[in-house]
Amino acid sequence: MKTGRKRKTLNTGAISIGTIVLAFLVVMSIQIFKLKEKDEAYSQLESQKLQEYEEETQRAQELVELEKYMNINNKEFVEDMAKSKLGLAYENEIIFKEREE
Repeated sequence: MKTGRKRKTLNTGAISIGTIVLAFLVVMSIQIFKLKEKDEAYSQLESQKLQEYEEETQRAQELVELEKYMNINNKEFVEDMAKSKLGLAYENEIIFKEREE
């Protein structure tokens, strides 16, 4: 009779350990799946931020060029502003305006 009890105890222990290992594997599988989803989301965010960075770098370059053009000592810029904003022109200059349809 003692041998029957030992086998029952061993089977119960093995089942308990197997259940714990199985539960651990399920939890780890779920965590791995969640981490893969986060990784994909971060990859998309990274590519979006890189694109924004490139756009802002290009915009900064355009602003540097505009700053050079708008230099107060630049006669061409002053003439353009006088013509477009104030409607001024030289004495011998004729201005043609397009008709708006």
